[in-house]
Amino acid sequence: MTEAQDATILHRTDNNVSWITLNRPDAMNALTWDQRERVITLLADASADPAVRAVVITATGKGFCAGADLRGAPASGGTDRVAGDVARMIRLGAQRLITAVLDCEKPVIAAVNGTAAGIGAHLALACDLVIAADTARFIEVFVRRGLVPDGGGAYLLPRLVGPQKAKELMFFGDALPAAEAAGLGLVNKVVPSQDLEAVAREWAERLAQGPTRAIAMTKQLVNASLDGDRATALAAEATAQEINMATADANEGVASFVERRTPKYLGR
Repeated sequence: MTEAQDATILHRTDNNVSWITLNRPDAMNALTWDQRERVITLLADASADPAVRAVVITATGKGFCAGADLRGAPASGGTDRVAGDVARMIRLGAQRLITAVLDCEKPVIAAVNGTAAGIGAHLALACDLVIAADTARFIEVFVRRGLVPDGGGAYLLPRLVGPQKAKELMFFGDALPAAEAAGLGLVNKVVPSQDLEAVAREWAERLAQGPTRAIAMTKQLVNASLDGDRATALAAEATAQEINMATADANEGVASFVERRTPKYLGR
């Protein structure tokens, strides 16, 4: 196991799983500029590191992430805002974070320990699998502040629950308990709070023992299928099959089937 400690982001790699933990419990883990950049870097590192085969994003305390904390942003150099400033800030900030999760080449699990609001909710929903404590809540908090959702929320949410339900959640900004979120398909599994880490570990380590490249290409295919037509999706599927069949894990999977034994995947 390797560990790297930061005051506000805890990180360790254990059994081929990269654990990224938001650690500002007194602020309900509202995400600062520095934290966001650190998470983006860690996700990029996970993609590039063959020793990492799954990622878990979680948090300490009672909150998963209460949204963005703009007090941690670097100075803009002046108080006068000109056209393009806000769009640039969103593009280079919240959108980069969500894209880093969606584009990570390893499966990413959100272990949601408490309230996930605003960009915190979108951070969880961008993950490939979501495990939530029974005390967790998801809040599209933007409307309460007179704001438009950012961090890809209006892209992610309709694809998960449909446009009508997405509008309801975003127009009213009501808190959605974990059990209701699971009923809508936003959460894969709801567990008692005390079991959250153990279940996340079980899922992550199971993924880490799987065929890493095949899982990465499956993730890419599923994500892309939501935006493209059938012909494009089928062409991408055929290409992914062609690439994957050259991997050691694909050969191992076929050989183990023929030999009637359990496969031993190496992640390559």
